[in-house]
Amino acid sequence: MKLKFIKGYFSKGEIALWVISVSLIIISFVIFDKSNYITLTASLIGATSLIFNAKGNPIGQVLIIIFGVLYGIVSYTFAYYGEMLTYLGMTLPMAIIALIAWLKNPYNGNRAEVKVSRLKGAEIIPMSILTVAVTIVFYFVLKYFNTANLLPSTLSVTTSFIAVYLTFRRSPYFAIAYAANDIVLIVLWIMATIIDISYLSVTICFIVFLVNDIYGFINWRRMQKRQNSNQEENENV
Repeated sequence: MKLKFIKGYFSKGEIALWVISVSLIIISFVIFDKSNYITLTASLIGATSLIFNAKGNPIGQVLIIIFGVLYGIVSYTFAYYGEMLTYLGMTLPMAIIALIAWLKNPYNGNRAEVKVSRLKGAEIIPMSILTVAVTIVFYFVLKYFNTANLLPSTLSVTTSFIAVYLTFRRSPYFAIAYAANDIVLIVLWIMATIIDISYLSVTICFIVFLVNDIYGFINWRRMQKRQNSNQEENENV
């Protein structure tokens, strides 16, 4: 019964994307790591969360909360205190807020799909001010803790904050912000991989995340058009 539900809920392309994603994560773990199972667990949960987020399903936010805790631990092991503080101190609590917002705004009563919202122009200025403020504060905090690769770590804070804010606002562009964050993290973990090859599995994980976030944006735009079209039809009835 559950298998039928999964086949009916996810398209063949989405199932293929998830299978390829988790396969690449497992293969890279077996080849380059073999020991840090918390990294493997975090990566698999993260990849799974993205396919649910791409559907606008609140389950994705629940998985992001779990991923945030595990990823914070992984980041701590390489002294990426910026990543640890960002996920545990910002992304995780914002994911909880986003989860509440998604649950409160189902599309037509369907709790498996959130109602897509359009970010108002008036919000861009306060969002930008908050982003700059958060970035400046975290820069000095990360500098105090002697965070490895300080500048890209700070940039990760910036992109993460924009992403979680847009997620809370139910804007399709949250996926673009996360894609930008993925690129920053790919650079960060490549730097870590140069020192310790086992971290290549984390790098591959974020490459997988990048592809999933790009798909997430594409699917949210489809959702937005469909929801707007249905609303217009209902108003004309």
